[in-house]
Amino acid sequence: MLPSLFQALHQLYYDPNIENKNLAQKWLMQAQVSPQAWHFSWLLLNMDKVPEIQYFGASALHIKISRYWNDIPADQYESLKSQLFTHITRFASGSKIVLTRLCVALASLALSMMPEAWPCAVADMVRMFQAEDSNVDGRARCLALLELLTVLPEEFQTSRLPQYRKGQDPELFDTAVEAVVNAISQPDAQRYVNTLLKLIPPVLGLQEQLRQAVQSGDMETSHGICRIAVALGENHSRALLDQVEHWQSFLALVNMIMFCTGIPGHYPVNETTSSLTLTFWYTLQDDILSFEPDKQAVYQQVYRPVYFQLVDVLLHKAQFPSDEEYGFWSSDEKEQFRIYRVDISDTLMYVYEMLGAELLSSLYDKLGRLLTNTEQPSTWQHTEALLYGFQSIAETIDVNYSDVVPGLIGLIPRISISNVQLADTVMFTIGALSEWLADHPVMINNVLPLVLQALGNPELSISSVSTLKKICRECKYDLPPYAANIVAVSQEVLMKQIHKQSQCMWLMQALGFLLSALQVEEILKNLHSLITPYIQQLEKLADETPNPSNKLAIIHILGLLSNLFTTLDISHHDDDHESTEVKKLPVQQGPNPVVVVLQQVFQLIQKVLSKWLNDAQVVESVCAIFEKSVKTLLDDFAPMVPQLCEMLGQMYSTIPQASAIDLTRQLVHIFAHEPAHFPPIKALFLLVTSVTLTLFQQGPRDHPDIVDSFMQLLAQALKRKPDLFLGSNLDVKAVFQCGVLSLKFPEAPTVKASCGFFTELLPRCGEIAPVGQVVHENGKVLLQAVLEGIGGQASRSLMDHFAEILFALNKHCFSYLSIWIKEAMQQDGFPSARVSPEQKETFSQQILSRERVNKRRVKETVKEFTLLCRGLHGTEYTADY
Repeated sequence: MLPSLFQALHQLYYDPNIENKNLAQKWLMQAQVSPQAWHFSWLLLNMDKVPEIQYFGASALHIKISRYWNDIPADQYESLKSQLFTHITRFASGSKIVLTRLCVALASLALSMMPEAWPCAVADMVRMFQAEDSNVDGRARCLALLELLTVLPEEFQTSRLPQYRKGQDPELFDTAVEAVVNAISQPDAQRYVNTLLKLIPPVLGLQEQLRQAVQSGDMETSHGICRIAVALGENHSRALLDQVEHWQSFLALVNMIMFCTGIPGHYPVNETTSSLTLTFWYTLQDDILSFEPDKQAVYQQVYRPVYFQLVDVLLHKAQFPSDEEYGFWSSDEKEQFRIYRVDISDTLMYVYEMLGAELLSSLYDKLGRLLTNTEQPSTWQHTEALLYGFQSIAETIDVNYSDVVPGLIGLIPRISISNVQLADTVMFTIGALSEWLADHPVMINNVLPLVLQALGNPELSISSVSTLKKICRECKYDLPPYAANIVAVSQEVLMKQIHKQSQCMWLMQALGFLLSALQVEEILKNLHSLITPYIQQLEKLADETPNPSNKLAIIHILGLLSNLFTTLDISHHDDDHESTEVKKLPVQQGPNPVVVVLQQVFQLIQKVLSKWLNDAQVVESVCAIFEKSVKTLLDDFAPMVPQLCEMLGQMYSTIPQASAIDLTRQLVHIFAHEPAHFPPIKALFLLVTSVTLTLFQQGPRDHPDIVDSFMQLLAQALKRKPDLFLGSNLDVKAVFQCGVLSLKFPEAPTVKASCGFFTELLPRCGEIAPVGQVVHENGKVLLQAVLEGIGGQASRSLMDHFAEILFALNKHCFSYLSIWIKEAMQQDGFPSARVSPEQKETFSQQILSRERVNKRRVKETVKEFTLLCRGLHGTEYTADY
């Protein structure tokens, strides 16, 4: 039959006589559907044949598969499939028309076999073409796969599959989307720019299908098409932008993605697609801004309008649904929507870099038109979204030089606040503008009344309190005229207990900032009225028998005082505003107001403590008041030092707790160089040390937190006041032994603190005789403990801290170390049975070599050795260690 075939094909293609051509055509069509076609098709595909003949062979295969599928025995499916794969691979770098026909044949085969005989057809195709084949280069494989994925949907549309089989479309659609996205996202796809350009038209061709899917509410289809468009844009925007002559087709793709960003409906209830697109806009902007100035200017011209449109689309998507609809949303949907709005907010902030001040102007103009248009009253959702856009930008970008903020502050009071979401956004917007208000104090009165009014509404708790706190922090020097009012409103809401605990704490911090800028007598007057109700409450609680509910009330009141004293700072230690220098108040005479209050309530606090000494949380709350005050007041706290030290000593002697040690450490840190105030602190330090040493004798394992804090205290003392270790009252040897014990604790923070103690102690060997003596006599025990930790007893995350001790031993006790390490390493199976004597010797030599002065090298040596000791060296498990 072959000779006749070749003759007929020759007539069809080359015979000028039209009748001969028609006869040939007729005969060939019959040949294609004959049983022999299975045989001759493959022969016609031989590589020595001309493309026209090969094309006929491929077409014959397609016709047999698509029309006569039932003639093929099921046991031949697999061989047919693999033959087609082989030929497609062969033609990947051959004739394009033949490749396309073979792809159509394979697509038809896949559609006929799916889903029973070939369930993962599309994924398998992708895998086949991703597999490295030495005979076919990557580009050709990529082209063949893209061709196959392009013809597959077309073949589906035109195939003769019965309707019930076509109904299995969604599974095929999902698999096809997955495959296309995978192919587009291949890292090396960027090398094939021409192929990427060829992909844009078929992707744009999906727009009609996308619109129909959106109209009919088919979320799966719209989601899948969007994923394809975003994958192409996001992975290859730089490469496609570089093709300047094709700028229009890329812009069309960008507009298609814009449609996906603005897809109708509310996220996440009516659509889940728009969130996929947000990272594309970041990528595109980064790529545009990375071009050199001239090229960038050209792209800015094209894309600035696109980004202005994007802002409109995003703000539309950020709008809340109607109150009625929102009422039906589940709490999970509301939370997803909140996160989605945060993502939109981040995107707007990013886009500001591209659009600059013009973006704020356009938002302001829209808001102005909205609020002043009396004919068409706007919905609160529209107003809220525009404000939200403003707030997103003002929160992170310095808007101090913006000429639209004064107008915005003027517009805010005109907003008729009809519901909670809008009120929240108004509050957060005012908060975002607090730094601007500090520079334009004349405008404070425009917005402060709104904030104070909102404070009384429990639904606006977070937004109103955080906004007041920002205003009090940023504008405190301009708030004295409003102080009485702010304090009165705050007191009222605190007494009514309408806010949750954390908001009450923020409110106290806000009042601390506010009072810091007043005259001392004013501060005292306000403090008196603010605190008295709580003191009275505390006095009552102090008389009651301890129980869970009065414990919570005590902790709450102590927390309020702590937070107030955290920010009440009349010496302005935290001021970094150069501009406010002028406004600073004259240095006050007499004691600090916080100290005055603390002294007044000191006895009461002692009384509370005496009843609650067993309760770590109450003790912690008491310590927090003083710790916050010490941190804020620094030297001004001095008058309190003697009585506080006495109280801490009594507390710690009765029931040792970590919070008392932490406060002692704070005092050592701040007053170490104050001869006048240091004696009580020294006495406290010695007392805490001796009580803790007793605790060690009784067994410290149950108190890792105390051991941790104690080690930190010792390190701080060595850093700030090393001569504390000189006195005969301090048992340096016992302290040293406690440190060694602490290195063996299972709790990582405790071990880390102990390492910190030794890295401060060892450098003092020379200057503090008792330390030098103890290290020389007991250093071997320390080395032994360090090597045990490295050998596998301690967590691998701590190895750098152990290396620090080795480094310090090396630097300050080298002659001793070289003897100790030799002796230690002679023990069998030490520090681990997994290391050989040679490996131990290598490690010792590395530690003692010239490299010992290089801390980084010592750390690397320790890491290497610990892996050997644990049997992990060279395993995948440690690849990133």
